Amino acid sequence: MGQLVDTASGYPPIVDLHHHGDAEVGDGLIDLAVNVRTEPMPDWLSGPLLRSLSQLSAYPRDDAAREAVAARHRRAAGEVLLTAGAAQAFTLVAQALRVRVPLVVHPQFTEPEAALAAVGHDVRRLVLEPPWVLDPAAVPDEADLVVLGNPTNPTSVLHPVETIERLARPGRVLLVDEAFADTVPGEAASVAHRADIPGLLVLRSLTKTWGLAGLRIGYLLGAPELLKPLRRMAPLWPVSTPALAAAVACSQPDALAAADAYAVRLVAERAHLVGGLRDIGITVPGEPASSFVPAYRPGAEQIRAELRVRGWAVRRGDTFPGLGADWLRIAVRDTATTDAFLAVLKRVMADD
Repeated sequence: MGQLVDTASGYPPIVDLHHHGDAEVGDGLIDLAVNVRTEPMPDWLSGPLLRSLSQLSAYPRDDAAREAVAARHRRAAGEVLLTAGAAQAFTLVAQALRVRVPLVVHPQFTEPEAALAAVGHDVRRLVLEPPWVLDPAAVPDEADLVVLGNPTNPTSVLHPVETIERLARPGRVLLVDEAFADTVPGEAASVAHRADIPGLLVLRSLTKTWGLAGLRIGYLLGAPELLKPLRRMAPLWPVSTPALAAAVACSQPDALAAADAYAVRLVAERAHLVGGLRDIGITVPGEPASSFVPAYRPGAEQIRAELRVRGWAVRRGDTFPGLGADWLRIAVRDTATTDAFLAVLKRVMADD
């Protein structure tokens, strides 16, 4: 079912909710800590970005980008709110929505809870145990904001659509973080197009698949009345002209086909990583579904430190509520990079 925790009680111990994978990366390290695709940018994306630089003297207009994103998800333009990355979207939700009992399903990306706590909310946590299957009945009725990642970072769990549907109810805002939805072939289990689920807000990001972390572009999808207070809270011109150009380019049919081809390729690359980890005695619970995998091994904290000495960066697990120092998160890369990593990891474990 999962453990229900009120953070106002002081339990469990405080973790650094603002620690992210980029803090693990350093000069000379091969990056398996950040879940952002590192391949060269395609011409259909770099071209519009470069052309947008000639338009920087004008204030950004988001009309075309909102229309493109709306068409991509079979929505109306009024159901799209563009944001400067997912982090800004979480901040707007925390600041603008008048909620009494926010609940975050953990382990998951920590910024939603951090944003809620920053404005004074006592956040409740539903902490799941491996393999992190969510029973909607474990969410208390009084929770009027529920935050869930799908697929979830860092567990790589893909919750079925039926679970999402059962979480929704009148009087509750259900925020589904789909930042990694396009890493799943066919975007299985995505509810981004679902205007019929009450209280649903869906968060999407262009950061992961297209390597745009430095550009800061994401968006929220939801009913106009649900987005209205968030629009009022948003700053003027929150999304830059290059970021708007990226939103248009990444919403086109060719871009969607390329993203799905990447997701299909990712299935084999992820299976290669998971099989290799399990072969050398690392526990990988369940069936990971995204571009990263959770890995359990007693002494993982020391293993991570030794990997850094040998030139590899992986994500620590102890800053995710519900995990701990014996967990790592490892990004999926091409099989050659994975094989080189597994060889080093095997030697580290042998020396432990």
